Amino acid sequence: MQSGTDQEERLLRSVKTELFIGGTWRPSASDSTFEVVDPSTTQVLATVADATPADALDALQSASDAAESWANRSPRERGELLRRCFELTIERREELALLMTLEMGKPLAEARGEVTYAAEFLRWFSEEAVRAHGEYYLAPEGTMRIMTSRRPVGPSLLITPWNFPLAMATRKIAPALAAGCTVVLKPAELTPLTAHAFVGILEEIGLPPGVVNLISTSNPAAVTEPLLRDRRLRKLSFTGSTEVGRLLMAQAAPNLLRLSMELGGNAPFVIFDDADLDRAVEGVMVAKMRNMGEACTSANRIYVHESRVGEFSERLSQAMSSLRVGRGTEDGVQVGPLIEADAVTKVDSLVAEARERGARVLTGGRSFGPGYFYEPTVLKDVPVDARMAHEEIFGPVAPVFSFSDEDEVVALANSTEFGLVAYLYTQRLDRALRVIDRLETGMVGVNQGMVSNAAGPFGGVKHSGFGREGGFEGIDEYLETKYAAIAL
Repeated sequence: MQSGTDQEERLLRSVKTELFIGGTWRPSASDSTFEVVDPSTTQVLATVADATPADALDALQSASDAAESWANRSPRERGELLRRCFELTIERREELALLMTLEMGKPLAEARGEVTYAAEFLRWFSEEAVRAHGEYYLAPEGTMRIMTSRRPVGPSLLITPWNFPLAMATRKIAPALAAGCTVVLKPAELTPLTAHAFVGILEEIGLPPGVVNLISTSNPAAVTEPLLRDRRLRKLSFTGSTEVGRLLMAQAAPNLLRLSMELGGNAPFVIFDDADLDRAVEGVMVAKMRNMGEACTSANRIYVHESRVGEFSERLSQAMSSLRVGRGTEDGVQVGPLIEADAVTKVDSLVAEARERGARVLTGGRSFGPGYFYEPTVLKDVPVDARMAHEEIFGPVAPVFSFSDEDEVVALANSTEFGLVAYLYTQRLDRALRVIDRLETGMVGVNQGMVSNAAGPFGGVKHSGFGREGGFEGIDEYLETKYAAIAL
């Protein structure tokens, strides 16, 4: 039996770290590389090919060359390839999970869960590939038949974030391939290894050359900008910050690209006076601490009815303080590091500002190393105008606010430019249905702290973006409707 370190080294050596263009692994045009760092130790894990703008255009050319033949593949063939990819991804779960933990930091248990979640997109869209139906019907005036059909949008650029390096890749690649689109995948520079390993699986199942191309880069702005200006590209799907999303939209505007944007969040978590507090604490722990709080769906503002806020805060503090923090590969670790030093600095500054404005730290409140660790933290009596009430925390910090009635908390929940997800806990069905309608978010978790599911349409409103990933709607983002008027 190998030691953990030997196992890690063997796994890292097995991952291909070059660019994947036209079905071939190759170095970047400049032969340059960049380093991938373990956030729990700050040690270098691997060096990865650093794509240039010329490499990106080669990848787009490859996707363009393969577009027609892939679009003309039968839906069943596309679905069967995705199904084989699902099966092999599940078979490689332990390797993929460990790789994710090494480069991103999340505990192995969470990484295994992400592999399962990521694979579900492959299975779901393998089934949806054969269901991109059109229609055929008589026009109201009776003079012609109307026929509609669905065709793939075309070559697509998929830009994924660092926090869910496998799930965000499959959530985009699976519907694109099911619809008949070819793709250029640009993973986050902080966590490219998981994407490289997954593209290796796509190669292994026999995906035709050029259908999926991979360009990793340390300079994403320089590499993606020429792609967005190129008329061969027809679609951009981006998951990341609202700030970067606005920039990409501006760059994509002259080319009138189809866009899907899953951007920032500032999720309210509302606990009414009749809520089951045991379930509410459990839900907050799921919604807040998944991925160390580094998730756009993370509970960012916890609003508790004034009659329950004291008891809830005490229970939450006990639950948070019991969590074990450490390197994600270690047994029993429940909370890993943040992704980089800048993330720790931001969380530190948000906590310090809230404390200066009167918030009380019930547990945690400190960063430590080596690595980029931050203690699970609960803050009480947080002012509603504190920075952390308006900015994504993206860390293991739970600020608790109080409210007195439904109208007040709905106004507080909606008092943000973001609208990705909200959570509410109540035992009253009428209240739940009413508040669901009033919340300005694309998703709502009711008496549960997890909304992500491959069968559900994931996405937000307002400055959290537009378009949906997953569910029956997910494949629509990669399809155009063609209408034919047929004379009688």
